Amino acid sequence: MPDPAAETTYIEDELKSSYLDYAMSVIVGRALPDARDGLKPVHRRILFAMHEAGWRHDRPFVKSAKVVGEVIANFHPHGDAAVYDTLVRLAQPWSLREVLVEGQGNFGSVDGDPPAAYRYTEARLAPIAQELLEDLDKDTVDFVPNFDGTRKEPTVLPARLPNLLVNGSAGIAVGMATNCPPHNLAEVCAAIRLVLDNPDATAEEILEVLPGPDFPTGGIVHGRRGIVEAAKTGRGRIVLGSRIHEEEVRGRTALVVTEIPYQTAKAAIIEEIARGVEAGKIEGVHDIRDESDREGLRIVVELKRDADPVVVRNLLEKNTNLVTTYGIIFLALVENRPRLLSLPEIVRVYIEHRREVIRRRSRFLLQKAEAEAHIKEGLLKAIAEIDEVIRIIRKSKNRDEAHKALVARFGFSDPQAKAILEMRLHRLTSLERVEEEKALAALLAEIERLKFILATPPEIDNLIREDLEALAAKYGTPRRTEIRAEEYGEFEAEDLIHKEEAVVEITHKGFVKRLPPSAFRAQRRGGAGVAGVKAAGEDFVEHLVTATTHDWLLFFTTAGRCHWRKVHEIPEAGRTARGRHLASLLSLAEGERVAAFCAVDRFDDRFVFFATTKGTVKKTPLADFARPRAGGIHAIRLAEGDGLIDVRLTSGSDELVLLTRAGMALRFPEADVRPMGRTAAGVRGIRLKNAGDAVVALAVVREGEDLLTVTARGFGKRTAFSEYPARHRGGQGVIDLRVTEKTGPVVGARSVAEGDELFLASARGAVIRIPVREVRTIGRATQGVRLMRLEEGDEVVDLAVLRAEGAEGTGF
Repeated sequence: MPDPAAETTYIEDELKSSYLDYAMSVIVGRALPDARDGLKPVHRRILFAMHEAGWRHDRPFVKSAKVVGEVIANFHPHGDAAVYDTLVRLAQPWSLREVLVEGQGNFGSVDGDPPAAYRYTEARLAPIAQELLEDLDKDTVDFVPNFDGTRKEPTVLPARLPNLLVNGSAGIAVGMATNCPPHNLAEVCAAIRLVLDNPDATAEEILEVLPGPDFPTGGIVHGRRGIVEAAKTGRGRIVLGSRIHEEEVRGRTALVVTEIPYQTAKAAIIEEIARGVEAGKIEGVHDIRDESDREGLRIVVELKRDADPVVVRNLLEKNTNLVTTYGIIFLALVENRPRLLSLPEIVRVYIEHRREVIRRRSRFLLQKAEAEAHIKEGLLKAIAEIDEVIRIIRKSKNRDEAHKALVARFGFSDPQAKAILEMRLHRLTSLERVEEEKALAALLAEIERLKFILATPPEIDNLIREDLEALAAKYGTPRRTEIRAEEYGEFEAEDLIHKEEAVVEITHKGFVKRLPPSAFRAQRRGGAGVAGVKAAGEDFVEHLVTATTHDWLLFFTTAGRCHWRKVHEIPEAGRTARGRHLASLLSLAEGERVAAFCAVDRFDDRFVFFATTKGTVKKTPLADFARPRAGGIHAIRLAEGDGLIDVRLTSGSDELVLLTRAGMALRFPEADVRPMGRTAAGVRGIRLKNAGDAVVALAVVREGEDLLTVTARGFGKRTAFSEYPARHRGGQGVIDLRVTEKTGPVVGARSVAEGDELFLASARGAVIRIPVREVRTIGRATQGVRLMRLEEGDEVVDLAVLRAEGAEGTGF
């Protein structure tokens, strides 16, 4: 039968209670630092044990095994590995901004190498650790029994050093974690002084003197947004990058890494770089070397001769831990409870702790000084009546009787009577009497000072200021981590791709490819060119444009729509390769084909100027095409039987030239055509002289340049724009080139400068690259000269211009 007096407990309640007890034990006893001294129990116990044992910075080193044994035996009943690992971290200059333990021997490395066993290494307290322990013997903090009740340990250290902000802390508890970054000591001291002067100081005001974390490994913090957020809320995320610069090493450009993000291993980064190079994720690397020595860290990434340092650096930062994210969580114990603290709250908790320490120290010293003054007053009184004192002592049978007699005769207190009985005869000399009087006067002055401190809170704050100024002067060092205002943005694809010139070809059947201009060697005019794409059946090259790999390509189709693609997204192929079909790159409707395309380096206040085969023109702001859509957007409304023939980028105040198959050219001001929306059809640009004629090209008049016209049979000429009289749109124009059976009809025209290069593509895939200076300048109404020698039945279908280096615009 169950006992009726037995208490019933539900298992879920018992589990809940037990788990909460366990969680709080981990939170308070292991994982989280105290906001006052910035230490977890294991750190505090190590420092206290070394302090008690006398293993200080002015004493010889002792074996780390001895330290570990002392801590485990008396204060921290856990495994030796946990204690030794903590001791090691306290001595690592790449882990703490200000090391609290001086180590001798192998304490690991920034490579991530493990330390030697504790029987080999030696340790002692660092000088700055004494600032945490100072005044520990003056009743400044509470002590509690250790785990077995044989010793006492402090619940917190007096902490003249603001350790939580200076050295930071990291830990994972049950259901919560802390990750406080280290800061610069001098800046932290300045921030605390600021709050002492202005208790209502905001996070922004504190950040003016404490701009952000200062990691022991240096590095660069990109952006202040995460720092400000953490200072206000206790949580924030910052991007921490390496310090990298360029050098010339053995005739090659090298990227040299001298600082890496906090808590990353140098060896692991080198391994990541090597793996990235091997996997093809990081291109342009010739060699990787670790040249680190006692002078500091140095990783040398030697580049290939044709590599772009900016692109390689971007690839390194994207694919390795040369750039990391550091999550700030200002979580610490306040009155044994975990609290997420803002930066002002952390400073105020520390200030209040120091106030309490100074108050308790002052009370302790006051009591001690009053006791000493009381004794000295008794001694001086006894010296003044020394004959009577000696008579009473000599008359007494024993010490107790003498004690009672002195108390009864002179009114001495028990401590005074005891001191008189223990007084040595040399203190009766006149010199000693004078010294005692001076000592009493000093004690009385000290008593007054201590009473003033306890009665005057601002004086306590003055003492805190003095301590902070002394700390900054003695231990302050220059900032190591640079904080930059610019946020670290996500990498765009072109950030990882070398910017270089490219030639893009589109065939009649819709195949596209990209290849470098160097694939076509320069020839004199009249050459046959080199083999380009191999014609397949009735396919041939229909469009040609030059651009850079970072440009956008705007594809305008026979349906009057616009599609987008980055040049670097066009697959690169050899001269004779067919390439990839546009249908796999663009969302083209059934029967829709690319009619014209152009390259755009930026979407600004320029215009897209359209020309159709029937002579219609239209201009639309380039910004209207700045938002790509998967299915494309409307660009121009085409009339029945009309087709888009060419597009150009214009400034809004240019002059343009329309050219027809029959060799006619009309020059008119762009201002004659008002800006229109994407769905507009346009206005008349040129009136065609006969029904068989059609517009084949649109050129922009540029100062200092000429109009280069090309015919189907490979003839062409260069004519100064001044030869073409300015008219208004809608006219027939003037003769540009005398079209004959020998020349064939006009197929294209471009505005060119002396230093440009011309690319001509034939229907059978031949491409020739000609310096523009090879084409001499002649007048209008001429046949021109042979630019390209064609096979029987072949003809020129398009041309493109590669701009001279430094010239504005693109070659379309």
